[in-house]
Amino acid sequence: MDERLAPGAGPRVPVIALNELVGELTPVLWHVARAAGLGREDAEDVVQTAWESLLSHLDTIREPAALAAWLVTAARREAWRVAAARRKTQPADQEWFGAIPDPRASTEDRALLAEEQRAVWAALRTLPSRCQELLRIVAFVPRPDYDAIAAKLGMARGSVGPTRGRCLEKLRRALDHGALDHGPLDHGPLDHGAAG
Repeated sequence: MDERLAPGAGPRVPVIALNELVGELTPVLWHVARAAGLGREDAEDVVQTAWESLLSHLDTIREPAALAAWLVTAARREAWRVAAARRKTQPADQEWFGAIPDPRASTEDRALLAEEQRAVWAALRTLPSRCQELLRIVAFVPRPDYDAIAAKLGMARGSVGPTRGRCLEKLRRALDHGALDHGPLDHGPLDHGAAG
């Protein structure tokens, strides 16, 4: 057994134990760095930095069982730091910029959108009142709470989804049959400025 001591490790950490630890934990640290989305070179740097950090803080670790967790935490934090620095310095691909739509809609686009919205609201007004109310509730919620809808509309929770489907089908038919002859835009109580 090699009785040399790891630098700054105090008299209880022989070099051979540290070498075994490096052999066991380096693959774990490697996976931690790669899981953060780092490339090979950055991951190697993160692993090296984690080990260097351990050597400089070895005298502060009181519980040997905590050593692996300490190393993983150090590697994870370093990987996050490196990944964040990469994001800040990575040049943007010009093709990527071309794929971003112009946030300013043209006057023609806004007019077409307003016309489509008027058609939807006009078609909605042709539906039975129960469908109108149900569709107005779910129109602006990505994941509607069916329990709350059922309570508000006085219906069984299990019938909310099927009723919603039937109401949407009625709305589609109304749109197909040209509910375009409509009056002024009236969004009712849920007007969220959708007409823009």
